[in-house]
Amino acid sequence: MASPDTRVMTAHIPAPLAAKVDILAERLERSRGWVVKQALAAWVEQEEERYRLTLEALAEVEAGQVVDHADVKAWADSLGAAKPLPVPQCK
Repeated sequence: MASPDTRVMTAHIPAPLAAKVDILAERLERSRGWVVKQALAAWVEQEEERYRLTLEALAEVEAGQVVDHADVKAWADSLGAAKPLPVPQCK
């Protein structure tokens, strides 16, 4: 039975993915629900971090902390050279 601080959610999962969850649950000696909860928690954390980093990057762009495209291209083109250019810096 669910506790007051949990919710039941349902989702249609492709059969091959559901089979993999079943295999993992058996291998880990855990329930399918536990495996799904762990996976969902990790994915949500990853997406929250991606969003935070995106906002941080947009703030840097707004502040003018950018690297010129031509500088990046020249650096990338030099990577196969005997003496590659130094990593370009924000202007």
